[in-house]
Amino acid sequence: MIAGCTPSAPTPPPGTSAAPGTTTGSASAQSALKPIDPAAFRATVAAAAKELLVPGAVVRLRTPQGTYTAGVGTTQLGTTTPPDADTHFRVASNTKTMTSALIVLLAQDGKLRFSDPVSRYVSGVPNGDNITLAQLLTMRSGLYDYTEAPELAAALDADPAKVYTPQDVLAIAFRRPPEFPPGTAYQYNNTNYALLGLVAEKVDGRPLAQQMQQRLFGPFGLRQTSLPAATDTSIPDRYSHGYMYGGTAYALVDLTYPPDLQAAARAGTLQPNDYTRQNPSYATAAGGVISTSDDLATWIRALVSGKVFNADFQRQWQGSLQAEDPNAPDGQKYGYGISYQRFAPNAAMWYHGGECPGFNSFMGYDPANDVTLTIWADLTLAPDGRTTAVALLPTVLNQIYTGLSLPPAPVPIPT
Repeated sequence: MIAGCTPSAPTPPPGTSAAPGTTTGSASAQSALKPIDPAAFRATVAAAAKELLVPGAVVRLRTPQGTYTAGVGTTQLGTTTPPDADTHFRVASNTKTMTSALIVLLAQDGKLRFSDPVSRYVSGVPNGDNITLAQLLTMRSGLYDYTEAPELAAALDADPAKVYTPQDVLAIAFRRPPEFPPGTAYQYNNTNYALLGLVAEKVDGRPLAQQMQQRLFGPFGLRQTSLPAATDTSIPDRYSHGYMYGGTAYALVDLTYPPDLQAAARAGTLQPNDYTRQNPSYATAAGGVISTSDDLATWIRALVSGKVFNADFQRQWQGSLQAEDPNAPDGQKYGYGISYQRFAPNAAMWYHGGECPGFNSFMGYDPANDVTLTIWADLTLAPDGRTTAVALLPTVLNQIYTGLSLPPAPVPIPT
């Protein structure tokens, strides 16, 4: 789904603990990490990307051994321009880590509380008196996800340049009844973050883009990161084009490609559509940011290592994690705009992902081993339906950690 669902991290071995930590550069870090051969690393990424039919991809890895970049393929079909760590792309739902950071900073400033009802800041929200900001942050509001609405995908296909306001997309959500009572379940949902963007603007009194620039992008050196205006469909130079087979609904909703499309894509008789200039204003606080691999790596490390919030609110941010599936308490967790997963006894990451028409991405930081990883691809979905950056993730992790042999990302089951 747009601005994407958070990626499912590799399944952890049975019996591993999922207790997060923030110690950087532990004594066991070197033993947990493989030595990186840059040429072999790039060759592995290139082979995996080719198998997924990805036109171009970048994997950016920072470990105590050094920084490694595997930029493969091209930024535009029909050319041979390779992407690199400074190539701009749409980060989609990785934006949520930034919107949530603003909310946490406003709480740190004493201007709001996580227990506040959303109705205090935004009127007209169904059941808004009983939905807290914490429930919005952790995807437990129960509100309908506007990106699931078929009319949105149809409208985007009919007029890719159309400008949307947060009120426009929230109206789509509010026409549907809630999915469940607040706080009773987890459901990844872009409506929550459209609301949080409005909350940040109401409390701070400044546009969301200005807040991000002054409180996040500027202070942490994200010089190539921006939240564009609603009317701006451009991407700063240098940038990658973004591609996807089929219509917008394949990115917004969990649809499976039909067999004939898959076969034509594999045969090369069907080319993906270019979604580079589709207006992302329908995503904004949920997924509108543009960045680069290098900037995302800087951001996720700063966020997880405690540079963004003070010590008290860093503890609250970490403590917000809840199991997405109550029957799997040691499985994937989601908190205030962040996911967490332990995928081996000596390796765990705080992370987020992003998916939109044209791009798929992942960013993560493992504080125990001081590993920062970003992955992006300029194809949203492989012909078999796998989200491309997430499909690359097991291959990359196997190159980083000793004793790790994760299976390839599974092909989605048709629903």
